[in-house]
Amino acid sequence: MFTVYALYSKEFDKIYVGQTSDLAQRMHYHNELSEEGWTKKYRPWIVVYTENVESRSEALKREKQLKSYRGRVFVREKVAALKEAGWSPPIGG
Repeated sequence: MFTVYALYSKEFDKIYVGQTSDLAQRMHYHNELSEEGWTKKYRPWIVVYTENVESRSEALKREKQLKSYRGRVFVREKVAALKEAGWSPPIGG
């Protein structure tokens, strides 16, 4: 099982899309462990969307879709919904 996810940096209004087999570990890396890279510059990150898929190839395909223009619009809609809800963490995505 793999998880495709979208993160949002409230402070910098940035979105990051990725995929992993261990979301908790990956979030720990993005928010605390990484010493370099793009996500380090925009900490802290919150999860605004998750989607579980069966294989790495499906995860990579869905990640690519979410990084497209339409995918970014979809993620921005999730962010807007969270803002309206007072930033309660999403359950399941």
